[in-house]
Order: sequence, then C-alpha cells, then structure tokens
Amino acid sequence: MKSKKCQVLVIGAGPGGYVAAIRSAQLGLKTIIVEGEKAGGTCLIRGCIPSKAMIHAAHKFHDLAKHSAKGGHMGISIPGPAEIEMAGLKGWKDQIVDKLNKGVEHLLKSAGAELITGWAEFKDAKTVVVGDLTIEAENVILANGSVPIELPFMKYGGNVISSREALDLDEKVDHLVVVGGGYIGLELGIVHRMLGSEVTVIEAMDSVLPIFDKELRRPLELFLKKNKVTVKTGVFAKGVENIDGRTKVDFIDKNEKDESKMQSVIADKVLVTVGRKPRSDGLGATGVALDERGFVKVNQRCETNMRGVFAIGDVCNSGEMLAHVASFQGEMVAEIIAGKDRMYDPVAVPAIVFTEPEIVSVGLSPDEAK
Repeated sequence: MKSKKCQVLVIGAGPGGYVAAIRSAQLGLKTIIVEGEKAGGTCLIRGCIPSKAMIHAAHKFHDLAKHSAKGGHMGISIPGPAEIEMAGLKGWKDQIVDKLNKGVEHLLKSAGAELITGWAEFKDAKTVVVGDLTIEAENVILANGSVPIELPFMKYGGNVISSREALDLDEKVDHLVVVGGGYIGLELGIVHRMLGSEVTVIEAMDSVLPIFDKELRRPLELFLKKNKVTVKTGVFAKGVENIDGRTKVDFIDKNEKDESKMQSVIADKVLVTVGRKPRSDGLGATGVALDERGFVKVNQRCETNMRGVFAIGDVCNSGEMLAHVASFQGEMVAEIIAGKDRMYDPVAVPAIVFTEPEIVSVGLSPDEAK
C-alpha cells in the first residue's frame, strides 16, 4: 500500500473544503484534499449553481410565454406557444456545472493543493485510507457536508425525490407536490410553476419560510397566490401511496386528532425538502465529539475536541448551512493552522432565497433584536 504525508488534509471538496485547501496551499502548507465525487460539493454540483441555472431558464421561459399569449406582451409577440424541452434544459445545466467543476480543479492545482478522488476511511483522527493509499496528516479539516433528510414514511425512490433528483428531471412534471416550505422547496417549486407545472406546497409551520421576518415573506406569499401555487400551511404530511403510476400524498391539520379528517392530493412527483443533516457517519475513528443531531461540535475557531482536527461547513454545529459560511470557515481554519488569529462571528452572515421576488436577510430580525 502506498502512503503520503501532508501538513493539511481536507476531507470534502465542497465550498468549504476547496477554499480551505486553496488557502492552505497558498500559505505554503503541503495540502491534500480528498473528494468522493466531483470537486465543488453540493453547492456547485447539485445545489446552488444548478438550481440558479434552472431559475434563470424558468424566468426566460416565463417571459417568452407572455409574448406568445394572445396579443403578446409590451407590443412584442412570437408565433405559437413557448415550449420547454426538459432534457435540453438539463443538458445546458450540466454543461455549466461541468465547466465550474473544472474551474475548481484548476484553482486547486494552481494553488498547489493535491486533489485525490475517492472515499476516505478514517483509521484514526489524522490517518485515512483512500483506495490503496494511506494519508497521514498533521492537521485535518472535516468538510464532509450534508445530505437531504429522508422521512421514514416517505422514502426516496420512484416518484418521491430529493432536491438532487429534482435538478435532473428530463421530463416536465404535470403536478409537483413539495413537502417542506423552506428555501429549497420554494425555489424549486417556483421553477416548476414557471415552467408550467401545477405546484402544491405542504408546510407544517404556520407560514412558508418561517425563519424569515413576516414583512419579508409577504411579497413572496402574494406571488404564490397570484401564480396559483397551492400552499397548505399548518399541516403534517403523513404518507404516500402509489396509484396507477402517480402518487397520493396524505396530510392532515397539525392540530387534528381525528384521522378521518385526513386530506390528500395526487402528484406526479413528490419533492421532499424538510431540511438537511450532517454527513458525519464514519467519523467514529476520529474521536471527534458529535451533538445530539449528529453535527461535529466545534468552538468559534472551528476546532473539535481533538487537537489539530477542525470541522467546517454543514458538518459542524457552528453557523448556518450555507455555502458562503463554509467558505469563510475554510479560509479561517487554513489561516489558523498557519498561525494567524481568526474567529467566526455568525451575526453578520447574509442569507439569500432565490424565490420570486428574491429575499435577502442579514443580522438580527426585528423580533430577535427585541
């Protein structure tokens, strides 16, 4: 078996991991980064970037549909109805992702960080095996990322999909049911509504985007109503049943005890977006401490309980699960390893939702500030 040694070993080449690796290499540290899939992580490969490409295309199609309507729009008309070819849209989106993936690989190489493709298996806190290669490190940065939460009564497969599969659909969906009215569900739900699908959103809380201030939510709620997106708030999804190739989704008012009051809706696809959980399986050999939800426990410097082992981004319990938070933490940790004094302050981190209209929040909400 071959072996390598390095000063910094980064596990995961998402927006936190690849930024950490690039900055570490720039600071003169011998750096290796290990990634099981494509460099770029969830954000670049199956999250932020492909979803924004889909949003851009949906806006284009929506505008063209206005011009193809009877009489056109703004004095501009096009002959015949606007049409969407989902396989073509998916191909265009994939080209963007591939181009950016190659860009990340180039940035790592230019900085002097070595990218190794494969799944890392920890032998101890600072030793991993990747295929037939053993890597020993002085410092380890865990940037494992996260995965979609799967509901036990709504398993992924068939017509029940996560955000990952929602970005790879090659056929138009007649009726999409979105379980979860957070930013992921609403962004993708609005995309499919603009592309001509019927969309129903099921949310357990009393409003969509419950973490945002109600004044910020209001324009979005008006858009959903105007564009005939059916929104069911204050209800619990209870299960699914396949019926002749489609899927029945059962739901009930969260305060209702009588199951005879169960409601249902028939969908072609059911998109489950009820949150994400840290990808912390397989970290037992490292000795790092996890909290009750599986996040790696860290301090404001993203240090774990194991000396020389750090955790950043979605896998740690510090900061929101946002790409730019992971990137900031990745750069910060690289500089801490290099001897600089850095600390993470989450108060001034912006959060952006690419709905219609887009919503931006930074700092404390009015309620939080009281």
